[in-house]
Amino acid sequence: MQAVRLFQGYLWHPRDLPLDPKALLPPEVLGARLLVDEVPPPTPFFQDGTPTHTQRFYQLTLLLLAPEPPEALKPRAEAVAQALAPLLEALPPGVGWLLLEDLRPL
Repeated sequence: MQAVRLFQGYLWHPRDLPLDPKALLPPEVLGARLLVDEVPPPTPFFQDGTPTHTQRFYQLTLLLLAPEPPEALKPRAEAVAQALAPLLEALPPGVGWLLLEDLRPL
């Protein structure tokens, strides 16, 4: 068994919005563990020029323990993405997120 990172990304929201992403998102999605860790903004500005220091950022990581090599987990990663998307889309207004497929062993 090896730990494989299926997805890596960020979730952010305005600093004045009282929000606990760990309370809003499940700790597991189709057997993949969802880790939510507060981090400093990854860049000083968003693409539109808005300063990121006005937001709280969280790193999202989806991990899976699997005997298969990472490249064999693509169908599983797609299923996890389909299951997680509605949960992310249902987050309150003002919450942004970005998840990118990773498929790398840890």
